[in-house]
Amino acid sequence: MSKPFEYFVVFAEMRTGSNFLEASLNEFPDLHCYGEAYNPHFVGHHNKDALFGVDMAQREISPLSLIERMKENTDGFPGFRFFNDHDPRVMAHVLADPKCAKIILTRNPLDSYVSLKIAAQTGQWKLSDMKQRRSATVAFDREEFEQHLAAKKLFQLDILKGMQVSGQTGFYVAYEDIGDVDVINGMARFIGSQEQINSTPNSVKKQNPSELEDKVTNYTQMVKDLAGIDHFSLSDTPNFEPRRGPGVPGFYLAAEAPILFIPVAAAPKQSVLGWLADIDGVTEEHLHTNLSQKSLRQWKRGNPGHRSFTVIRHPLERAHRVFCEYIVPKREDNFADPRKVMRNKYGISVPGQGDLEGYTKLEHRAAFAKFLEFLKGNLAGQTSVRIDAVWATQSALLQGAAGVVLPDVILREGEISAGLVALAQSLGLEAGALEVEPEAGPFALADIYDKELEKLSMAAYRKDYINFGFGAWDEG
Repeated sequence: MSKPFEYFVVFAEMRTGSNFLEASLNEFPDLHCYGEAYNPHFVGHHNKDALFGVDMAQREISPLSLIERMKENTDGFPGFRFFNDHDPRVMAHVLADPKCAKIILTRNPLDSYVSLKIAAQTGQWKLSDMKQRRSATVAFDREEFEQHLAAKKLFQLDILKGMQVSGQTGFYVAYEDIGDVDVINGMARFIGSQEQINSTPNSVKKQNPSELEDKVTNYTQMVKDLAGIDHFSLSDTPNFEPRRGPGVPGFYLAAEAPILFIPVAAAPKQSVLGWLADIDGVTEEHLHTNLSQKSLRQWKRGNPGHRSFTVIRHPLERAHRVFCEYIVPKREDNFADPRKVMRNKYGISVPGQGDLEGYTKLEHRAAFAKFLEFLKGNLAGQTSVRIDAVWATQSALLQGAAGVVLPDVILREGEISAGLVALAQSLGLEAGALEVEPEAGPFALADIYDKELEKLSMAAYRKDYINFGFGAWDEG
């Protein structure tokens, strides 16, 4: 029977008990942990600049060669500890490698933060005997702790996503459990060891066993500061939208001027294209589109000082435009099935055959309210209907575009004309004013607007309201 794993990695952070865990794993005859093999300042352990003949220079050029040397020269399972500031190329490799067993060591971030500060102050990073222990008290710094917490969270999320994408699982162990011999034996079996130990080693000791109140000089202030930190991300806006591609083929370049327009679905476009063509005194047919990422990179390299921009629309106005253009009328397009589902399942009562005769403002308002309710569920991944780009959040669309280009300017609909004039002037160009294309549809938003529609819009597009600072539509 072949071994499921060939080597292992211990994902950890400083002051999480990784030294103790390494010592425990090395108690097994067929497990060999080689320290921080990818620490930027040494190889494996302090004052070591090579491991298995791979020095720091060779490791930089060919980082994976060290893993291969470990496997070639180890009788059993080799492994190493990996922290968030180690070589990202190695992290990407081991996360994707099904032959690598992943051990994820975690610790309360406040405890690790305080321990880190004490170690930095005393210079003692490892303790083998209590007689050698150096003690110290430290001050809690809220900003410093928040940075510590954010880094740990990001590292753990990267590990989790890497295993999810590759369809793998890891062995999670908390700091409090690394002294439990049964847990350590279970970890060894997970890696593939055929051995077992009766006790954990006593070569490494806990350095700061006292209570936090005895280690932090401003403990009372720390408690107050911690009360204001959102540990559970309660303020985060949930996001269940699929990741969007950059949509480069839909970008537009001016005929001659070094300007790139990044359209957002269902936001102003046609009037902007007309303005972009007028910059060079040409028609819209002369604008460059259907770009590839390669041609876009070539354009950027060939046009130093270029500018890029996008235009966004108030979420409620944008939703109403989508409703009037894609949902109300009957069209032979790829929205036929979603329209049918919206009518039959979600109570969006628009004219089934596209006949608007007798279609009243009251009916329009009621159907639009149902559409907004549908959008809230759809964007949360709670419907069978695809999350189409025309009603996806503008945040998601621009996050996709950011993979290849970040817009220099994000203009809101009400400020397009002045914003584009200023953009042109920054390039030494003259440009005329722009008028956004008029609203189309059986009824204008102003005819049906009320605060309930605004609440429904905010519930569906909370992410856009927050990210772009939109207020109520009637205030804009």
